[in-house]
Amino acid sequence: MEIVLGLPKGSLQDATFKLFEKAGWNIRVDTRSYQPVVDDIEIRAILMRPQEIPRYLQDGIIDVGLTGKDWIEDCAADVHEVCELIYSKITRNPIRIVLAVKDDSPIKGPQDLAGMRVATEYVRLAERYFAGHGVVADIEFSWGADEVKVPDLADAIVVNTETGSSLRAHNLRIVDTLLVSTTRLVANHKSWTDPEKRAKIENMALLLNGALNAESLVGLKMNVGVSDLEAVVGQLPSLKRPTVSPLFRDEGFAVEIIISEKEARDLIPALKRAGATGLVEYPLNKVVY
Repeated sequence: MEIVLGLPKGSLQDATFKLFEKAGWNIRVDTRSYQPVVDDIEIRAILMRPQEIPRYLQDGIIDVGLTGKDWIEDCAADVHEVCELIYSKITRNPIRIVLAVKDDSPIKGPQDLAGMRVATEYVRLAERYFAGHGVVADIEFSWGADEVKVPDLADAIVVNTETGSSLRAHNLRIVDTLLVSTTRLVANHKSWTDPEKRAKIENMALLLNGALNAESLVGLKMNVGVSDLEAVVGQLPSLKRPTVSPLFRDEGFAVEIIISEKEARDLIPALKRAGATGLVEYPLNKVVY
């Protein structure tokens, strides 16, 4: 059994490869190749633009892929969404598909763009958006660099933004948000009904989510004397249940807990003062709930 995996080429590529590595798969690719090598004989990976992945899934050319909700909506693709994977190229925040104009533009909403030119990669999504507002605008496909097209080449743009920094750098103002999008693991319907392929895809979803869960967490372990146990455990977050194990020869206890990385920053000094010794903070690869 082999599944064909579509991986997003471009801005999301590095973050996707790192996520798969944490989940247990090493992916290597030559800079000139579109066929990465995966250390799993059951997976054959292909790099492709995320815009194309929903269409190739719908047509049954690939079994499973990672792409944004924005491109699934733009293609109106008939695919099976396996799970949401909240990560992106810079942060873990979702991206927004927005309508933007120049800062000093009088345009306040989509109605003000009737008969005007709008540049975007999201042609079908934009067409549905304007039609929903009863507006006929000239929607023009753009190959990218949309921010520099306003106002000389277009009156407005529909683009994706993660932080808004590029829009601000080009003196653009967001008028409206069309869609909030996150990355999705998506399968074609035929592959999803195949028991072997479905099991492989479900395992992939479980491990990828486990890797994401672990990103903001750390493990913390320490030794605690008998007389200090109550004081140390009292410092731990009330909703977390530590593992407490007796040390050899009844010389105290080993205490272990999983907490957020930010919690550890303030907690370690407090635990030290409460009597904990041998404090060790360690990273986690996967946390499966």
